[in-house]
Amino acid sequence: MRARVMPVMVAALLLLSACAPGPAASRAPSGTAASTPAEASAPSVTPTPTPVDPIAGLSLAQRVGQLFMVGTPRDSADAGTLAAVADRHVGGVFLHSSPRASAAQTAAVVARFTGLVSQGTTGDVPLWIATDQEGGDVQVLYGPGFDPIPSALMQGVMAPATLQKDAATWASQLRSAGVDLNLAPVADIVTSPAVARQNKPIGLLNRQYGYDEKTVAAGAGAFAAGMREEGVMPTFKHFPGLGRTNTNTDFAPAVDTVITASSPDVEVYRSLLAQGPALVMLSTAVYEKIDPAAPAAFSSKIVTGLLRGQLGFDGVVITDDLSAAAAVSRFTPADRAIDAIEAGCDIVLVSSGPALLPEMYDAVLAKAQSDPAFAAQVDAAARRVVVAKQSGVG
Repeated sequence: MRARVMPVMVAALLLLSACAPGPAASRAPSGTAASTPAEASAPSVTPTPTPVDPIAGLSLAQRVGQLFMVGTPRDSADAGTLAAVADRHVGGVFLHSSPRASAAQTAAVVARFTGLVSQGTTGDVPLWIATDQEGGDVQVLYGPGFDPIPSALMQGVMAPATLQKDAATWASQLRSAGVDLNLAPVADIVTSPAVARQNKPIGLLNRQYGYDEKTVAAGAGAFAAGMREEGVMPTFKHFPGLGRTNTNTDFAPAVDTVITASSPDVEVYRSLLAQGPALVMLSTAVYEKIDPAAPAAFSSKIVTGLLRGQLGFDGVVITDDLSAAAAVSRFTPADRAIDAIEAGCDIVLVSSGPALLPEMYDAVLAKAQSDPAFAAQVDAAARRVVVAKQSGVG
């Protein structure tokens, strides 16, 4: 019995010896821990990539450039505006009124500017090409390739679905001309036809969609939706409202004595901004019941506290014109640009042309170079602009 078992036991011992690891593999290298079976079978975890800052590749000078939009005639590329893009890295161009021009002529003008991007002036960030195509008395682009657009008051009586369809057609015409940002629609509330006759900036020109919050939200919302359908970013204006003042800020300082932080004029933006991407344009009137100390575009209470805080808007804020508007003429060009950015605005609109741009841009750049807190505001504004450009309207 013993003689028969021993060979089997020896064979088994030899088999176990052959399967055992050799001396070199029997212990972990010095300074490391041996893997347990559970560790060996655990799935590998791929590290989460660190998000890339969209402005990381831009110099400070290029970041500052993203905060400006400068005007040029729709039928010719202004040499000063071309220089603004080439030398000061300006990130937006506004087409303003000039003699009648076709969509093809306008596209040729736009190409002069967009061609500069490939030369690296904006750090490969595309330009926003903007215009003011509301309809009625405010339609910058007209001529072959552009349909006449009815006034906002006429648009407001259309069924929203019909208005959205028509707005998509108008947007496709803008895109054919190279325009991808429309500084429209108006979201101002004029409370009655009688008030409209006295309201120079909006009512007198039939720029309102109606006389109450619901009607304005429906009309402006449908117009904006049609713009988005064809890849044009809309802009709601003029926050927090120009429907209650009798003064046009283009021609004189304006003071609103009615609108409060909870007025329908403000609340209409809550529903409009929930519908899709858009810019918001800040008025240059003074609002006594919100911040009597400064025009809205220079007021952190209005831009940061009300629009960004109370309404929760985290998109791009653009000023109304800060170049030729009489409402801001008492401020130096340098102060206009700095005050707007400090208030929380992202883009300074210099719509009349490039004459004031050097003073504005140079002042912002110099302050950003010397003031870390202001530089952080510049970065935040440039980041919002670049992200909005990258995201588009889809």
